[in-house]
Amino acid sequence: MKLDPFYLIVDSVEWIARLVPLGVKLVQLRIKDRPRTELCAEIRRAVAVCAKHQCQLIVNDYRRLAIEEGCGFVHLGQEDLATADLDAIRARGLKLGVSTHDERELEIALAARPDYIALGPVYTTILKPMKWPPQGLTRLSEWKSRIGDLPLVAIGGLNVERIEGVLAHGADSVAVVTYVLRHEDPQLRTKQWIVATAQARIRILQ
Repeated sequence: MKLDPFYLIVDSVEWIARLVPLGVKLVQLRIKDRPRTELCAEIRRAVAVCAKHQCQLIVNDYRRLAIEEGCGFVHLGQEDLATADLDAIRARGLKLGVSTHDERELEIALAARPDYIALGPVYTTILKPMKWPPQGLTRLSEWKSRIGDLPLVAIGGLNVERIEGVLAHGADSVAVVTYVLRHEDPQLRTKQWIVATAQARIRILQ
């Protein structure tokens, strides 16, 4: 499978409704600590918005709700992967993305036969405290050589100026959170990111 080079991660359906219509084609909904009824409503609305705009929606962690609400893609961290019923996920036709931060986690992720692997943090990130140091571009290249045709997502400390570097070192998609959501004009930053990732991919392929 192929992933759009711009991978937006948001924490509410309001962001999806606001930014996806601008041309976003790949978005992850990552919500934490909400009641089940609210989660269901958020995912249901996100599915509708993304379907309307031909955007691939990925739900973080809540695999059972993703199945119930008709979302075809889930992303799991290592802790959630350890307790997930992977056979059930596959039986329901869900695609799977998995986070990795070191060699051991990569081995665990590959054993789950995911549809993509994410590596981070590539650079220092302000999103949340991380026990892993920045991975750097060399590690991206190493990961890509290990996983072959499996899509590789780069995440952590990325901005427009760093897009081409991570794509040139093996990333297929570039994930972003704070660089867009904490900007004074998230719509403008989203448009810039869409253009920058598309142009960087063209230059690399030439």
